[in-house]
Order: sequence, then C-alpha cells, then structure tokens
Amino acid sequence: MGAIGGTGGRGGGILRGPAQQQISNMQKEMDIRSAQLSEQNLRFQILETASYDGVLMWKINSVRRRKQEADSGKIVSLYSQPFYAGRFGYKMCARIYLNGDGMGKGTHVSMFFVVMKGDYDALLKWPFDQKVTILLLDQDDGKLTLSDSFKPDPRSSSFKRPTGDMNIASGCPLFASQDILKNPVYVKNDTMFLKMIVDTNGLYV
Repeated sequence: MGAIGGTGGRGGGILRGPAQQQISNMQKEMDIRSAQLSEQNLRFQILETASYDGVLMWKINSVRRRKQEADSGKIVSLYSQPFYAGRFGYKMCARIYLNGDGMGKGTHVSMFFVVMKGDYDALLKWPFDQKVTILLLDQDDGKLTLSDSFKPDPRSSSFKRPTGDMNIASGCPLFASQDILKNPVYVKNDTMFLKMIVDTNGLYV
C-alpha cells in the first residue's frame, strides 16, 4: 500500500507540473496582450489629441500632486503629447518644470519647446527657425492669459535636425512665478491649460 501510495504521489506531481507550466504560459501571454493593449490605447490617445496646424493645447491634471513631485525631485518635468507643423511637417512637443529649471528653479514655472525627430525631417528646412509662442490660459474670461514668445537661435543645437528622439528643450525658464499655481484663474479644479503656437507662415508653398 505504501508503494502504491508513493507511486500515486509521484504521479500526482507529474500531473501538476504540466498544468502549472500551462497556467504560467497563459499568464505570460495575458501580460503581453495587456501591455500591447496599453500601448495601443496610448497611441490612440496621442492620435486623438495630435494637431497638425502648429498649435498645441495641453491639459495638465492633478497639478497639486505633480507640483509636489517636482518639489521633491521625483518627477521634475512633464512632456506634452506631440504636435505637428503640418501633416508632413516638424514634430514637436512642450516640456514644463512646475518647480522651475535653470534660472527659474525654485521660483518660477519654466516652459520649454522641444523639436522631436519626425518621419519627414529629410524634406524640411533646418535649422528650425519658426517663431514660438507659449501661453498659460486664463480659465475665467481670458483677459489674464500669460504669454511669452521667442525666435529660435539658428546656432543652437536645440533647433538642428534631431539625431536622437528629441533635441534639448529651449524656451522660457522664467515663464511665470510659481504663485500662479495657487491662482484659480490659472489652476481650476486642479487643472491647468497651456497652449503653444508655432508660426507656420512661409513654411509651405
């Protein structure tokens, strides 16, 4: 009986082994599919919010938490979704430091413009030299919207044709005092809206 029982025990182990392996394989397959679905959802979100007229509208949620993360050094900056200067034009995005960067660190909100590597860069004019305007939108009546603008320095590496995923950000380290983050005109329901406008005049015939 003991021998039979022992054989039965070993047999049970053999039966459980393949089943466990099958479950493990199924779990891995589910994880892969979940990751693929998440990536597809992200792509759809980017496509839904992408603009091709040189204008970015960027909604930033959870401003209070993001400011705390910036203050602690956990996440010092945020990137917007990409936007484009034309369907086959420059690919760009915005970058914000809620606790400031460079000259603005600790005192200002810093806003930067980023030239990204695009699919049609070989057909575009370099260095990038279009005027860029950055706005923090007034959520009441629009009268107190903050704005700053700059013309790219053609000697800066920030505006050369990108060789990596994106160039070094360039823009306004002293864009606005951090006091604006406590002002309900600009941050309402823990949300703020930033707009970036790239002048596309003269880009295309």
